[in-house]
Amino acid sequence: MGAYYRRMQSRMGAPKAITATAHKLARIFYRLWTSGEHYTDPGIDVYEQQYRDRILKNLKIKAQAFGLELIPISTPTECVS
Repeated sequence: MGAYYRRMQSRMGAPKAITATAHKLARIFYRLWTSGEHYTDPGIDVYEQQYRDRILKNLKIKAQAFGLELIPISTPTECVS
């Protein structure tokens, strides 16, 4: 929830981020209340990975719309001069 709040705060400001986070929390609570499940926090690493995957998927779709292709680059290695 903290990572979600911080991402929303940078995008739309604190008051709206608080409302968005509260709404997300209410949806989680309702789902757990109606289903009787237990909440397990997947952690910030899982959330960040899902966020990166979503961004990459959207970039690929936008690139295809322009007739381009995304090619991943290898990690930069030290340049020896």
